[in-house]
Amino acid sequence: MIKAENLNKTYVMNKKVKVKALDDISFTIKEGSTIAIVGPSGSGKSTMLNILGGLDTEYKGSLLVDGKDIKDYDTNYYRRNIVGTIFQQFNLVSSLTVAENILLPITFGKQLGKGRVNDRLEYLLGKLGLKERADHKPTELSGGQSQRVAIARALIAKPKIILADEPTGNLDSKTGGEIVDLLFELNKEEGTTLIIVTHDPELFNNVDRKIHLRDGKIIQE
Repeated sequence: MIKAENLNKTYVMNKKVKVKALDDISFTIKEGSTIAIVGPSGSGKSTMLNILGGLDTEYKGSLLVDGKDIKDYDTNYYRRNIVGTIFQQFNLVSSLTVAENILLPITFGKQLGKGRVNDRLEYLLGKLGLKERADHKPTELSGGQSQRVAIARALIAKPKIILADEPTGNLDSKTGGEIVDLLFELNKEEGTTLIIVTHDPELFNNVDRKIHLRDGKIIQE
C-alpha cells in the first residue's frame, strides 16, 4: 500500500550549514499493518511523518500510496480522505466542543453523506468513551480525554492511513497504556494502516514491524 523509494530530505539552514534529515530511505508498508517508526531526537522521525502526512513535498525520491505518488494527489483530498493524523499536542480548537472538534476534517468535505455523519460520530463517541463529553470544551477535558478526541477526529473520515505522532508523549503511563491499547483495537476494527512515530522503542512492542532511524537512515527493522 505504501512504498517509499530513495527518500532524501535536506534542510538548508544557511549558506554553510545543511542538515540531511533523510538519507536515501526505502521501505514498503502493507495495508492494514501496524508500524512503529522509532529513533532518538534528530533521527528523521518528524520529517518522515510530515512527508507521509502530505505536509512536506520538498523532498527527493518517491512515496507511493496505492500505487500513486502522493505528489499527484490533490493535497486537500489526500489529507482529508487518505490520511488522518493524531498529534502529540492534541491540537484541539478551544472554542469548539468535543463533537465539533471531531467533525472538523469533514466539515468542508464530502467524505460521508449527511445521513452517515451522525452515525459515525455517535459510534466514535461511544467507542472512545466520550458520549458524556460531546458538548464539553477542550479546557474541560483531561489529557487522556483530549487524546481520545484527537483519535476520533483522525478517524472520522475513515482514512486508509493513521499517523500517530508520539501519541502518549503527554500522558501518564497508565493513560498512555490505555491509548496504546485503543489504537491497536481500532486498527483491527477499522482496517487502517497504523503508523506510530515515537522515540521509545519499548512503547509499542506489539506492532507488526519497527523501523529504526538514526541520522536520517534506517539502521534496523
